[in-house]
Amino acid sequence: MSAGPADESERRSGPLLQHLARRMLLRSESALTPLGLRPRHLVALTVLRDSDGISQQGLAGTLQIDGTNVVGLLNDLEAAGLVERRRSPEDRRRHVVSLTMAGTKRLREAECALADAEDDVLGALTPDERDQLYDLLRRASQGCAPPCAGAVEPAC
Repeated sequence: MSAGPADESERRSGPLLQHLARRMLLRSESALTPLGLRPRHLVALTVLRDSDGISQQGLAGTLQIDGTNVVGLLNDLEAAGLVERRRSPEDRRRHVVSLTMAGTKRLREAECALADAEDDVLGALTPDERDQLYDLLRRASQGCAPPCAGAVEPAC
């Protein structure tokens, strides 16, 4: 198995993406902390805004986390007055979760704080380059390339 030419191995995106993600995570966490939020709270609030009410089970599926963890997450958000759970009128065993007005306001504040964090991290890029980066990352995150047909050994 060959390591390949030096110039090829120096152009791997993984380490750069990891570094950039770490910088973004640290900056995002510091931006969200004054708002009493963590990144997982923000993701849940965004899903709730976009779904206009969803069952706890549906939220767990969308977030791809265990139902028990969703209960803990929702307990945090409900205690802060950002979400409310109500029994479903169609099925009293289910709870429907929705954002409160305070939750909608806090989400907007968080999105503004994150825009500032993103400006700090991606400040070296022009607006057009940021759009291109977003498009590329979105496309890359939507699926994997098919495996190479007939490959005898891995390329790396």
